[in-house]
Amino acid sequence: MRINESNYVDKAEQAIKDLIRESERRNHGKVNILTTSQIRNLLAMTVDIYNQVTAISTDVLDAELSGRVEYLRVRFVYESGREPKVRELVKKAEILEILKEIRQSKKNYLLFGRYMEALVAFRKYYGPRERD
Repeated sequence: MRINESNYVDKAEQAIKDLIRESERRNHGKVNILTTSQIRNLLAMTVDIYNQVTAISTDVLDAELSGRVEYLRVRFVYESGREPKVRELVKKAEILEILKEIRQSKKNYLLFGRYMEALVAFRKYYGPRERD
């Protein structure tokens, strides 16, 4: 997998830093990346499945959960099509590729869930403050 236990935090941090750097370059120093709300919506979709995956006792996802992971990939594609800033994150963080690599592995999905949490955390930490 593109991510593993020892690199997923660094990869998430690098993806967010790269998004910010590219945004600054395009927007003459101004950072304009996806909002915390947008990335948290992606995390919410991920967490719904994550909670079900943690509840199973086997190391292999059954057909229903595997189908939900595939559908999650479709949702990420849809959200990417709706919002260019989401598309930038999905591409930079290689989310679609990582979702494909999960296959039926419980371990891989749990790792993906933690990767998504790390992306949210680094977006909040490095990204510009948003008005409430």
